[in-house]
Amino acid sequence: MNNQIILGVLASGRGSDLQSIIDAIENGQIKTKIGVVLTDKPEAMALERARKAGIPAVCVERKKLFYKRRIWTKTCRTIKKNYNVGLVVLAGFMRILSPYFVNEFKNCILNIHPSLLPSFGGAHAHRDVLAYGVKVSGCTVHFVDEGMDSGPIIMQKAVPVLDDDTEETLSARVLEQEHIIYPKVIELYLAGKIHVNGRHVTIDDWFYIITLRGGFYYAY
Repeated sequence: MNNQIILGVLASGRGSDLQSIIDAIENGQIKTKIGVVLTDKPEAMALERARKAGIPAVCVERKKLFYKRRIWTKTCRTIKKNYNVGLVVLAGFMRILSPYFVNEFKNCILNIHPSLLPSFGGAHAHRDVLAYGVKVSGCTVHFVDEGMDSGPIIMQKAVPVLDDDTEETLSARVLEQEHIIYPKVIELYLAGKIHVNGRHVTIDDWFYIITLRGGFYYAY
């Protein structure tokens, strides 16, 4: 595939979303490869998942860089020049990207967040959902801009919030849906079916638009 868009995955933790992408590549849903998995934590399980799948894995530790702002220049150069990455996928990456990084990959960075944005952005979505008492939560795949969880929304999936939910039980229910819609968005992106105009995202795929009735939500 000469025009193949190679993925670069950034992760900070256990890498379950990364694993769902690896699985989708192996079963043929996502027709590309992951060029590199990069993390900011040497203990991140995502590194082991990558190595087990035969994917190059790199750790860029912030604390070892004297000038912290250089981390993004180094990261960008690493994934763009060394691994020819065309689409950056954030999979539990717990850092806000620099304007430099975002501009280098404008409209080519995806993130998944465990709430129905624009509600409950930030690092403690499940805690905040339960504290507020909402009856529905879910997950959101969006393009990344210079803000925190503020980029154009591509796809969302809703789940119920139960009266006896804890952060752990709600997280598990949402995570199941993350593992479905994130590979789907990547598949659609690689097929050229996702288009962004300002804050509005359109998807050229009538089969999945029909599944709106089944709980998938697309941004228009």
